Order: sequence, then structure tokens, then C-alpha cells
Amino acid sequence: MILNDTTLESLRDFINEKTVYRTGPELVKFFNSLGFNDTYHSGFPSRWQYTDEKLRKINGTPKIEKCIQMVFAPQNFIGDYKRLDQLINEFNQYLAFDDWKVLRDGKDIKFTEADQIDFSYPSELDNEKLFLEKEFGELHLEKLGLDNDITNILLLRIEEIKNCMTAHAPLAAIILLGSVLEGILLGIAKQMPKQFNQSNSAPKNATNNAVKRFQEWSLANFIDVAFDLELINEDVKRYSQGLRDFRNYIHPDVQLTSKFNPNDETAKISFQVLKAAISQLSKSIKLSS
Repeated sequence: MILNDTTLESLRDFINEKTVYRTGPELVKFFNSLGFNDTYHSGFPSRWQYTDEKLRKINGTPKIEKCIQMVFAPQNFIGDYKRLDQLINEFNQYLAFDDWKVLRDGKDIKFTEADQIDFSYPSELDNEKLFLEKEFGELHLEKLGLDNDITNILLLRIEEIKNCMTAHAPLAAIILLGSVLEGILLGIAKQMPKQFNQSNSAPKNATNNAVKRFQEWSLANFIDVAFDLELINEDVKRYSQGLRDFRNYIHPDVQLTSKFNPNDETAKISFQVLKAAISQLSKSIKLSS
């Protein structure tokens, strides 16, 4: 099986974080089970570079098939086979261009010739539905390790958000949701100043090209840098940018120009964004500590 570059890039994302977030040492263990003999050490390449290199080496060999089977192994999804099937379906959209298709036959992962490529795409409503169906559990801000006083303020705001949603006040809820997300990212940035300031996505002053102070960063800046540092995934980045846009409705003229009025469903999606962000951030911070 020979995969094109786009499919390999997609497979990299599934290995690194879409199926499960794998740290550098975990990636080394993963690929060593495919015949490599690497050791994780100081100065190791980025997770993306390492995975890309290994996939290029096994592409066109039986190991690429074994790799895919390992990524989608059902034993890693016990109790959540629905998510596994969704991930397989997503990967098959890429694999179809290589004329292959992944099939889950009970506990076995098999390959067959691809069906005719379906060039239709899910509507935005379908994407929102899938995102809303994800389970992130309760909001555990304490796992982020922020200052206790800030954590308490954010918890109070979250309770107020819930009250707004119960009272069908979506705009108020969305504005508060944006402020909570920004407060969380600012708190994390203060814990990781070097990483945030050195990110390629860090905002800079036009006059001297120096990185702006955190107090001058926008929510969009924090989101972009958090994604660049691999603290959040693509889905949270995309939906967080939407929350940022809605939050700007605090300015009446912005809402007037957009001619859009947020409703309860918009607030529900925005709340899901916050829960997803907290879940991913807490896992990323734990792994990096």
C-alpha cells in the first residue's frame, strides 16, 4: 500500500492526537513496535517531524498497513466504538484517493478497495451536531493549575453562564464564555511565558517587531498560539474562533453589521467549545509538566 502525501499527513494527525494524544516518548514506543529502534532524548525533533519521517520510511511496505491497524485498533476504544467508526470514516475520505478503504470487522481492522469517491460534504449543521455530541465531562478548572483567585472568579462566571443559558439569554452567555476562555488562556500564558512569547503566532508590535505584552493580546492571539504550541486541537481552534467572533457582539455596531442574533443553540455550541478547550488544555498541561 502506497499512500500519497496528503493521506500521510492525515495519518500523522490520527497518530499524534486525533485517536489519542501521544507524547514524544509514546510516539517512539509506537514506531519501535513497527521495527524501529529509537530512543527519546533531549533535542528530539518535534512530534510532527518525527512522525512524518517514520511514515515516509514505511510507506509502500506492509508496515504502513500494520501502522493503520494499530492506530484504529478497537481494543483502544472499548466503550466508545461509535467514535472509532467516526474516525475510520474520516480517514477513509483521504485513503479513498489511494484506492483503499479501512473496514472494522468486529475486533479486526481490514482493508478493501475503495468505493467510488463521494465528493459531497457534510453541512455545517452536521459538523455542529457531531461536535455537540462529544462528551467532555465536568469543567475541572483546578486541573489547569491557575492562580486560585483567578480560578474562583472563573468558576463564578461559569455559574453565571449557566444561569444565562437557563434564562434564555444567549448573548450574555456567549460574552461571558469568551471572557472565561480568554482568562484561562491568559493564565496559562503567564505560566508558560517563554513558550507563548517565542511562538511564531505571537502578536508583535508594528513599530519594533517586539512581541506584545500579554495584556495586549486578543482572544484570537491566545487561540492561535495555544494551537501552535499544540495545547489545543484543530477542532477547538476552529470553533473557538467562532466564539471569539460572537463575543465581539459586546459592541452593538458589530452585531448590527453582521445582522446575526445568537440563539440558545449558538450559546450551547459556545459552551461546548469552552468544555472542549478546558479538557484539551488540562491534558496538554499535564503531559508537558
